[in-house]
Amino acid sequence: MSWLESFILGLVQGLTEFLPISSSAHLRLTAAFAGWHDPGAAFTAITQIGTETAVLIYFRKDIARIVSAWFGSLFGTVPRSDHDAQMGWLVIVGSIPIGVLGVTFKDQIEGPFRDLRLIATTLIVMGIVLGIADRLAARDETGGKHRAVRERKSLKELGVKDGLIFGVCQAMALIPGVSRSGATISGGLLMGYTREAAARYSFLLAIPAVLASGAFELKDAGEGHVSWGPTIFATIIAFVVGYAVIAWFMKFITTKSFMPFVYYRIVLGIVLVVLVSMGVLSPHAGESAG
Repeated sequence: MSWLESFILGLVQGLTEFLPISSSAHLRLTAAFAGWHDPGAAFTAITQIGTETAVLIYFRKDIARIVSAWFGSLFGTVPRSDHDAQMGWLVIVGSIPIGVLGVTFKDQIEGPFRDLRLIATTLIVMGIVLGIADRLAARDETGGKHRAVRERKSLKELGVKDGLIFGVCQAMALIPGVSRSGATISGGLLMGYTREAAARYSFLLAIPAVLASGAFELKDAGEGHVSWGPTIFATIIAFVVGYAVIAWFMKFITTKSFMPFVYYRIVLGIVLVVLVSMGVLSPHAGESAG
């Protein structure tokens, strides 16, 4: 892997990991369009750890508070009714679906699910779902001529049922093109949560899932031939860019809608359908990328 490839792939990972546009699809498409060799599972795992480290640092106060309260609730020093203690349990509960489905459908995830035609479909369909969810949220927030403003739920109202639904939505991102943040945020908005609450829980919920999948893939890294220099360089790029994206995104969603991402997903999906239909891209081009 060249230094230019590592820089671009790290940049793509950092830019797309937290936006509702699917990082796995973009890593795959980058390799397919550029005609590069598959960067490999170890490369992907390590760069994902880089972006997830950005989450750990950005939300460090929230995470420290939640972990401390959760452990405190186990030993009776913190009431189990404490919101932060409950959040600890809810992150665990929400992580169950992706763990179970990830193991169950491992072969499909690494095979048929990576077809570019399926990715194009998920980009378009999930774009439409995100658009509908965003419109419903906007209607509640602004009201209308014959409709009063409706207060949306915060994370203090999150329970086990909603946590599991969030988790199932996150598990849908096992299919490239769905987007982890896009699916969980859409689910949160459809359940009546604010944009900020849905995004914040989405980021917290991703921590155990991404770190676990990264560790699972990294255990085989020693058996392959990893270009450690470019890989570490890409990881640093992904971390720096990812941190900036999180900071920008959390500010963006407080005043803006998700419609720009909706339009982007739909247009990209349509372009993919056209390119594959015309034979410009093979449905299996860059199949292992991302």
